[in-house]
Amino acid sequence: MLLAFVAMVGFAVVLARLTLEPSAASESLTHSNLRPGDSIRDYLSQPAFRDTVKQLGGNIVLGIPFGVLLPVLVPRARGLLRVAVVTALVMLSVELVQGALITGRAFDIDDVLLNTTGALLGYLLIGRRLGRAVHPRRSHWWHRFTRRPSRTPAKHTD
Repeated sequence: MLLAFVAMVGFAVVLARLTLEPSAASESLTHSNLRPGDSIRDYLSQPAFRDTVKQLGGNIVLGIPFGVLLPVLVPRARGLLRVAVVTALVMLSVELVQGALITGRAFDIDDVLLNTTGALLGYLLIGRRLGRAVHPRRSHWWHRFTRRPSRTPAKHTD
């Protein structure tokens, strides 16, 4: 748990450095994107393949730590849908701050979608198993009524 917490703090620092630092050189190039798929389509249609991989792949990779670390740090956030919702909300917040407060940065809904995709990949590949290893499933009171009796043969004494 401590290692996961340290990793999440480290990830938060990297995320803040990558997304919340001003970029005055990019100010004239930035524009907000509220239509899902527009930025992805633009990147895929540009001739510079390296920039496409850097933008799309970078946003996917940026989401992976959420899918890996969230189930370990917050057991109630386990599950595909919960990881997706928490990641989308956090990344939406980052994008809103970028668009509203950071020079040379803009809001892009596709970044949220790509980050969430990365979190889902991280969860499916590692996070689900890691979360279960650190926080085994609990037995709830209603499981008493759903358990099947064991079928061990009764001993006959003659």
